[in-house]
Amino acid sequence: MALLSESEITDGLRDIAGWGSEKNEIIKEYKFKNFVESIGFVNKVSILAEKWDHHPDILIRYNKVNIVLSTHSEGGVTVRDLALAREIEDIA
Repeated sequence: MALLSESEITDGLRDIAGWGSEKNEIIKEYKFKNFVESIGFVNKVSILAEKWDHHPDILIRYNKVNIVLSTHSEGGVTVRDLALAREIEDIA
């Protein structure tokens, strides 16, 4: 699977609200009312990740959840990362 260029990543993120790119990753921070809602969201993300066999890095800080996507085997962002980000947005 081919890595995306910076311009391809930028173009791909235009229709995915709130996502940005840093280094070789795409990222977003989600905010919830409380810890329980944060964990509920992470549980939904885990189901998607298993379905895709593509697992994000997730950091939970009380009511904030940071999702980081990168195709580690390729060393950067691929179309799989953008596709999973879109699905994560659908459940957010």
